[in-house]
Amino acid sequence: MDEAVIRNMVAGYALVDELVADGIDLFAMGHLKFWLELNTTVLCGTDALQRAEYARHRQSTEQRFYEEQDGGIRDLVEWYQDHRGESVWMRAAGLYVRLLSRPQLFVEGNHRSGALAMSYILLGGREPPFVLTPAIAATYFDPSAMIKGIEKQGLAMRFRSPGLTKQLATLLAEHADRRYLLAR
Repeated sequence: MDEAVIRNMVAGYALVDELVADGIDLFAMGHLKFWLELNTTVLCGTDALQRAEYARHRQSTEQRFYEEQDGGIRDLVEWYQDHRGESVWMRAAGLYVRLLSRPQLFVEGNHRSGALAMSYILLGGREPPFVLTPAIAATYFDPSAMIKGIEKQGLAMRFRSPGLTKQLATLLAEHADRRYLLAR
């Protein structure tokens, strides 16, 4: 990873920490804009000039985010509401599967935004955030590659996503590191 990607991810984790500390519910109407902010942060960081350069891209992403019938934010919010009773690990993993499958939620940056979304769910459940390390990279990216090929509304989603979700939830739980939690 290059320095800009790392810097933007660190800024994204700071945003996730802020959202959780402020009690912001990403799934509540009026707060959906924070999903777009997470995505913008992983792509542009916090630099105003960089964000201005991405203005057209951000506009395209926002249009897709709100208007995509099968894969926009409405799909994600409805999925999350239907799965609130599951463990924090399964919700975080399932949310990632839903976000990354086709059509993806964002035009670009879905893996990184998905990692932050999982971290938001985990932190909200008082668990450590997901942090990609070299030791787990292959275990994380292998199922991610499969997820990207699954249509949200297709039969493969119905049959393959439960196994992929469980695999990812196990990864999250087994590699949760409390050292990544901020002392409060």
